[in-house]
Amino acid sequence: MKTARHDTREHILTTGEALCVQRGFNGMGLIELLKVAEVPKGSFYYYFPSKEAFGVAMLERYFAAGHAHLREALDEQPGNQRQSVLDYYYHSLNRSQERDFTGCLSVKLSAEVCDLSEPMRNALDTGSKALISTLAGALERAVRQGTLWLDYPARDCAQNVFALWLGASLQSKISRDSAPLFSAWQEMKRMLPAPT
Repeated sequence: MKTARHDTREHILTTGEALCVQRGFNGMGLIELLKVAEVPKGSFYYYFPSKEAFGVAMLERYFAAGHAHLREALDEQPGNQRQSVLDYYYHSLNRSQERDFTGCLSVKLSAEVCDLSEPMRNALDTGSKALISTLAGALERAVRQGTLWLDYPARDCAQNVFALWLGASLQSKISRDSAPLFSAWQEMKRMLPAPT
């Protein structure tokens, strides 16, 4: 029974995420979500006391998956950490093209919900900070390895890389073109210089 309950919750979150990527959080009606997910209203409210609580859970789930993917690409890879960071973002560029620039939930919801929901803004902030922290750890390892030269703290650099990619993701979504992401990746190579 516990597995069925967990599966129902996951199904609602997965369905809701797909709808939010298409329509935004405010554009996704609860009735539409229930219809597409094929679950009764009572099932939704069993797991989520409100649409806002659902939004928080969806963002936490999204960032947890993204963070696991980032850790797998950086923390669990031996070898040149600078190159691992660059490779991670290059693969992200390719994934964005494959999804036709519509797949990033954090880009989709950041501007939409930050002024409307403090709990969802907190979920976005917490998730972003976790990603930045993992990225900073990889950059610190790269400096210790001697594969990266930085003249300022790795955490500040990680914040700048994250902000650069977030902005480029938004611009690519607007233009439906990979050029902003590719330019950001090129700039990232300059921001993360190998020692000479």
